[in-house]
Amino acid sequence: MDTASKAVAKVPELTLAFWIIKIAATTLGETGGDAASMSMNLGYLISTLIFAVIFIVAVTAQLKADRFNPVLYWVTIIATTTVGTTLADFADRSLGIGYAGGSTLLLLLLLASLFVWYRVMGSVSVTTVSSPKAEMFYWVTIMFSQTLGTALGDWTADTAGLGYAGAALIFGGLLLALVIAYYATQLPRTLLFWAAFILTRPLGAVVGDFLDKPIANGGLALSRYGASIALVAFIVACGTLFRQRPAKVSH
Repeated sequence: MDTASKAVAKVPELTLAFWIIKIAATTLGETGGDAASMSMNLGYLISTLIFAVIFIVAVTAQLKADRFNPVLYWVTIIATTTVGTTLADFADRSLGIGYAGGSTLLLLLLLASLFVWYRVMGSVSVTTVSSPKAEMFYWVTIMFSQTLGTALGDWTADTAGLGYAGAALIFGGLLLALVIAYYATQLPRTLLFWAAFILTRPLGAVVGDFLDKPIANGGLALSRYGASIALVAFIVACGTLFRQRPAKVSH
């Protein structure tokens, strides 16, 4: 097996199941991150450090793997979204830069990551990930997008006053618009992919908050532990029912 085949074997094919699991994983990141920082009272900084270690271990294992492993891939995705949740909360609340400041900073970091990736590798399409260097760009970009999504979701739901349900409708509507654009326009598929990938994160963030935040704040006040366990079970069920296949390389 050549290098390109090894790399692409670790990236899943983009199917409906992929997007369903992605949204569930981002929601899990919100409930799981909140469970550690709030329910366990570890705080944002300690929780971020814990999840950052998990993220580093998962990415290292992903980089060393010689083929696509669905369990390892989704564990790494969940690791990016949990560390993204606590990191965004730490920046927004503990550092006091606010949702607007956090969202702006993280958007700039995400754009910088995509820019450097493009300048170094010549493409930011996931189907061209064919080396450890490109895969590292892939995971760093994903981590920034997950962190941005948390800050953007909180900003929309809280600062903009739309509430969790209202914010979920906004982000869900934007994702639907991207689906329509995919089938009805000739917009670059790579652009649509990253736009959808980024938007699934704030959607998951506000859905997660809707599940576990107090009723007085517009949530359902469900147990963060219970919601997280239910989401894990849903992800496992989807992964079992819908076979995850590696993406094909494009050069």
